[in-house]
Amino acid sequence: MTGDLPNAVRIVRIGPHTLILGDAYAVLPGLLAARGRPFDEAVMDPPYDFDNSGGGAFRAARHAADAVVDLGLDRGFDHSILTPALADGVVVFCHNDQLPEILTQVKRQFARFALCLWRKTNPMPVANKHYQPDGEFYVHAWLKPAHPVGELSAKKRVWDGPVARGGEGAHPTVKPDGLMAKIMANLSGGEVIDPFMGTGSTGVAAVRVGKTFTGIERHPHWFDLAVRRVTAAMDGAPDPIRERPRIRPAVDAPAPLFAGEGAG
Repeated sequence: MTGDLPNAVRIVRIGPHTLILGDAYAVLPGLLAARGRPFDEAVMDPPYDFDNSGGGAFRAARHAADAVVDLGLDRGFDHSILTPALADGVVVFCHNDQLPEILTQVKRQFARFALCLWRKTNPMPVANKHYQPDGEFYVHAWLKPAHPVGELSAKKRVWDGPVARGGEGAHPTVKPDGLMAKIMANLSGGEVIDPFMGTGSTGVAAVRVGKTFTGIERHPHWFDLAVRRVTAAMDGAPDPIRERPRIRPAVDAPAPLFAGEGAG
């Protein structure tokens, strides 16, 4: 499927799963052409578009907010990626400020959509002349054959859970395992792509429920961690980045617009 992608820096296959080091916008045309059809599902946590200033003393004591800026995760992404040409169903995390444009895009492109919420049980104690960030939105949009599945109890639009506290080299926007598992339980398709893979949380969740995963990530540090995590998930081993003290990764260069940093 991906034996000769000209814009891929590196391709790693782990059983039926494919991890690609490269920029999603450059890699996807060749990947989709090689497949000859869209993926079943796309799950992504692309760069948000928001003002990440402020935070005062609380921010000074925590590095995640600075890492978001250093890695370009506050610069937004190209919403045209949200299309059935990529997948029959898409799940996209987003900031409050991105909702108008994202909802307009998915309403035009898909048959139905739902606005869902991760309600954080341990939100940051800041507001910055706004509301406290105690919730994070994600949109699930689908063509009619790819509608949400699962028991009634699994189809709630709101998921309650704490902010993930990752271990070694944790991504600054990593999503909780429980949230990713809930999303996987709502996806009808067996093939999942994440164009902004980060450290592979989407991949780990997909592997654990028997779905086939393809992930794209442009940052070598996150890519290498994703390879380790997906490999461990395939082997039924513990997650290698959930067990050690959190380390802020070095940023070797400013990330460009549309940096591929994902669900972590």
